[in-house]
Amino acid sequence: MADVSVVMGVYNAGPRLGATLDSILTQQDAGFEFIVVDDGSTDGSGALLDDYAARDERVRVIHQENRGLTRALIAGCAAARGEFIARQDAGDLSKPGRLAKQRALLAGNGELAFVSCWTEVVGPRDEHLMVAKGRGRTREPLSILDDRERWGVVDGPTSHPSVMFRRDAYERAGGYRAEFYVGQDWDLWYRLAAIGKFQMIEEVLYVSRVGVDDLSVGARRAQAEIAELSRAALAARRRGESDTAIVARAAAIRPRRGGRSRYRRAAGAYFIGEALRRNGDARARGYFRQALAASPLYWRAWLRWAQSWLR
Repeated sequence: MADVSVVMGVYNAGPRLGATLDSILTQQDAGFEFIVVDDGSTDGSGALLDDYAARDERVRVIHQENRGLTRALIAGCAAARGEFIARQDAGDLSKPGRLAKQRALLAGNGELAFVSCWTEVVGPRDEHLMVAKGRGRTREPLSILDDRERWGVVDGPTSHPSVMFRRDAYERAGGYRAEFYVGQDWDLWYRLAAIGKFQMIEEVLYVSRVGVDDLSVGARRAQAEIAELSRAALAARRRGESDTAIVARAAAIRPRRGGRSRYRRAAGAYFIGEALRRNGDARARGYFRQALAASPLYWRAWLRWAQSWLR
């Protein structure tokens, strides 16, 4: 039986899906199964997954109607048979050695409930944008809950799919909760942190790709609301109270769709352009131009475009 179950939800993952699958299937020194939940894709992703599964027995595909990432992860984790569960997102990459290094930490210290690593964030053409490193406080195993901190923890994972956790800790914590349509990760991290310690591998082992259309204003607002509710639920549990009413409020929150799509695209292009500008990368100008084409009155894009020419 595989030690690690890699769980990934897929919805219309597009041409990047193959690279994501290969980044897992070429991992060495760790026995694993790869559970992929096709969440009602309509772009051929499901057929590609079935093709991979036919050629590699480590790949297990679950097809379901479109129900959102959280329910896809619930289904995938329920099917997991490994001692440890690693997350992966479609379109992203796990670097060589990721599974082996994270597994080794968990296997070597029974107090650890979950681990993460540094995450490199790249743009649509693999442009380096930044490296998320956390706060640098968990290079050794640590109980991260701290009521004095704004978000209740002293440190935590750099990205949702950079994490590997113990399956038994996941089950004891109650797993992903369907009420959290977005922001499901921190709701789980808080509950895992109450069970065991957390540790960061201070090495880039995960690559997260963002595109111009990936940064939705509606989703960000929903995520911010969920973050506040997740923190409130943590505080309630720490006081020995039920978080049921708070979770019910989370169930009513959904990202807003439609509306000012041009502004959302402009915001996404601006985000990528600004990260590149801070890196001294001249390709920033192209993204600022995309932002201005989508929203000509986006004054920050005008300002940063002008600054990008300064040396």
